Amino acid sequence: MKKTLLFIFFLLSIIADAQQITVSPAVFQVNQQIKITASFASGTCNTMGTSPTKVYMHAGIGNEANAWQVVKGNWGADDGVGLMTKETNGTWSITITPSVYFGLTATQQSAATKMGIVFRNANGSQTLKLAPSCSDFFVSVGSFQVTLTSPAENSTSIVSSGSSFNIAATNTGGAGSYTLKANGVTINTNASTSSYSYTHTNIISNQSYELIATQGTTTVSKKFAVVVNPNTVSQAMPTGLVDGINYNASDATKATLVLDAPLKDFVYVAGSFNNWQPTSAYAMKKDPSSGKFWLELTGLVSGVNNTYQYWVVDTTPIANSPSIVKTADPYSTLVLSPYDDSSIPASKYPNMPVYPAGQNFEVTVLKTGQTPYNWKVTNFDKPQKEKLVVYEVLVRDFDASRSYQSLIDKIDYFKNLKINAIELMPVMEFEGNESWGYNTSFHMALDKFYGTSDKLKEFIDLCHQNGIAVILDVALNHAFGRNPMVRMWMNDPDGDGFGSPTTENPYFNTVAKHTYSVGEDFNHQSLKTQYYVNRVIKQWIEEYKIDGFRWDLTKGFTQACTASNESCTNSYQQDRVDVLKKYADYSWSLDPTHYTIFEHLGTDAEEQQWANYRVSETPSKGVMMWGKMTKEYNQLSMGYASESNIYRMNSTSRGFTANRLMGYAESHDEERLMYKNVQYGASNGSYNVKTLNTALSRMSAIGAVSLLIPGPKMIWHFGELGMDDSIFSCNNGTVNDETTTTPGDCKLDTKPQPQWTENWLGDSNRNKIYNDWAKMITLKKTEPVFLGTATMVNTTTLTVNIKITNSSLASTQLKDVVILANFETTAQNMIPAFQYTGAWYNLMDNSTINVTNVNTPISLAPGEYRIYGNKQANLAIEDFEKGNQVNLYPNPVSDYFTLGFATSKVDIYSIIGQLVKTFNTNGNADYQFSVSGLTSGLYLVKTFDENNKVRIVKFIKN
Repeated sequence: MKKTLLFIFFLLSIIADAQQITVSPAVFQVNQQIKITASFASGTCNTMGTSPTKVYMHAGIGNEANAWQVVKGNWGADDGVGLMTKETNGTWSITITPSVYFGLTATQQSAATKMGIVFRNANGSQTLKLAPSCSDFFVSVGSFQVTLTSPAENSTSIVSSGSSFNIAATNTGGAGSYTLKANGVTINTNASTSSYSYTHTNIISNQSYELIATQGTTTVSKKFAVVVNPNTVSQAMPTGLVDGINYNASDATKATLVLDAPLKDFVYVAGSFNNWQPTSAYAMKKDPSSGKFWLELTGLVSGVNNTYQYWVVDTTPIANSPSIVKTADPYSTLVLSPYDDSSIPASKYPNMPVYPAGQNFEVTVLKTGQTPYNWKVTNFDKPQKEKLVVYEVLVRDFDASRSYQSLIDKIDYFKNLKINAIELMPVMEFEGNESWGYNTSFHMALDKFYGTSDKLKEFIDLCHQNGIAVILDVALNHAFGRNPMVRMWMNDPDGDGFGSPTTENPYFNTVAKHTYSVGEDFNHQSLKTQYYVNRVIKQWIEEYKIDGFRWDLTKGFTQACTASNESCTNSYQQDRVDVLKKYADYSWSLDPTHYTIFEHLGTDAEEQQWANYRVSETPSKGVMMWGKMTKEYNQLSMGYASESNIYRMNSTSRGFTANRLMGYAESHDEERLMYKNVQYGASNGSYNVKTLNTALSRMSAIGAVSLLIPGPKMIWHFGELGMDDSIFSCNNGTVNDETTTTPGDCKLDTKPQPQWTENWLGDSNRNKIYNDWAKMITLKKTEPVFLGTATMVNTTTLTVNIKITNSSLASTQLKDVVILANFETTAQNMIPAFQYTGAWYNLMDNSTINVTNVNTPISLAPGEYRIYGNKQANLAIEDFEKGNQVNLYPNPVSDYFTLGFATSKVDIYSIIGQLVKTFNTNGNADYQFSVSGLTSGLYLVKTFDENNKVRIVKFIKN
């Protein structure tokens, strides 16, 4: 439950979430010295880690309405302003006199009653905020403190029309004067009392109260409200409406809201269109057939942002459940948050609608007359499932700018890698800004931290223009506490507006029905939950043209187990099979070629039910299953035979009738292969996998024995560059991996960006992995042999031999492939066991070997691999250089290079496709190409001969 700080006179210290902060003395005057201490022991609402290296206090001071009137600190600047001191017990402190620290005038000192505080790291990318709401800390200033004894501060009371209502308050420091306002109009005053009381009679409309108390020059304000039962009108809802916002296609001044709130007595709609003070005209009607609440809004202005909430009321709530919940629309497509939005820079989300002052919790944005996004690609032809190579991306950690724009700017990086799908880790509205995204609160709304809706659409559109599908990772097993469907039926004994589902909740279980629970567990047997999930599916397919979903944690979609019974969770559950088939069916009803991917990681028997489902149809369906093979491939890369059996990377090994296994050697959830290579790799003395460049030299072979196995495959971002930073890297630069006392604490921390800051594309050892994988991916996409079947020895070995055959192809085609890889630490003579004698081709460069004996050993150095085919590969010369035709020397290049053939013209491009230099050579084969003025990095050389034939080669500039 979220805890609210109460600042009262006799409080000895200010405490938040395991003593996040303390202020000493707790009660102080504005011109009195105080010590503020912050603890980082808890990870809740703390992205700075438990041991930050530097801490700044960003603070403001003002009144009850705005504690940030005067601000001290320069966000993101490491300039010493607000710098705190580390104490011996690990806490951080700063000592200030508020009047001096903030430079207050005499007038400002007399008006100061509240301080706002946020703690940050040096560059402002990480913060500590009030747990668990992750809002700002607030501290009362001055000895004049007012306590509202009836009703509770910031509460909302339910009354019948015509009722009376009592208001009472006490204060410290002697008598004060009181003014009571209702809906902005003064209804009572008392010039001198320390114990205020007033009864407001004959209340017939909703009231927003403010009690203003003054003592000397100090003024304190307390707010609360009364909601009148409107006696809900029963009236049939117009046909064709869905839950959420229904825009009127012919009249931009109207919109109809629909809310499904069983067991609730009445609902008001409060918003910018009624100044957040709804009258009876904004009481929702109730449809007698469906039981849903609905209301048509009129008088809206086209193109103008409106914000609103539902005030959902139960006049006789069950124990510990609130009588009124103020909540955004569960079907919001854009929400504003009082907790997160202030930390989103305008550069990422220009012209963001402003959160309405004086409100609490998320609000929904409603805007009629919106201009639809102008899609350039309206009918994207998705890559075939069997040819998919999916690139998994966490936008937050892709580069330092952490935005959709950064993905757009680096589209050539994806294109040059030749992947044909990008999977975005969750981008639906999640709690906080620094997150993997699985703590989703609004599944139909786009989180604003990475950019606008149009910017995401621009990225998707650009991907489609380049033949790249976009897949969205969705967390529909659960939702977190800000979710409206949690909050409308919640246990909230402390009345702070957050809690866990009650027994009345029609969407969520009170306890999880599986052993992997996070957040609140959806009941997927509920028809209301199924309706909600289908609406989420429809939103992202139709509004964003998302090509597929990766369904997170599908083990949680059962109602048959308990949180303590892992055996049940991991065994076959028919209800889970059936409901997930329903969701797949609905997805395919909207888009017959939609990709459906389940992260189940369960039994073959259950996964077969989805993988083999509707595969014989045209177009072929079948659910793709995430295939975790991290341990096995890491054993290969490290050089250990134990547990190195990669047999199950093959769909047929799991009983799938089609290639529906999306196998992977790395994902966001497991440790980086390269990190473990350099930490724990094998050695024979002269060859040591722990040596960085040695470990990197083995990663191309990992690609050969993973990416080319028939069926969809997945790459975790920067595996193609040999990312060797641990996934347990902490914000303070340490690593908290499985070898530490409390492993995994930093797994969710924001990661560094060495792949860009250190120009890894310009590192020949890392760039080789990138280029080799790009060639392998091109082979997979363009050669039909890789739609065939793989024969893999079901055994543990470091000398891997994989046969791939497509028996439907003619012998004149590339129909047979042999992949050999040596993951030992010494050279090995490997028996290739070619399918037949004759000419075989190294598909990475199309060089030829003549096989007279299929079992003649081939010597491979440690970490070396071969990909042989019975025919040459169709690697386009425009895409890949062929070593026997193009000779660029030297490479890497310092000042100039030469080409081993005559050219008429040579163009040099940066890796992002920008033309940086042109040479007209007039057929001079000895021409020296000067590149001394280029910055270090990777470049493409496009050559033209006298017949205008194009060849391309890459070089690295030192």
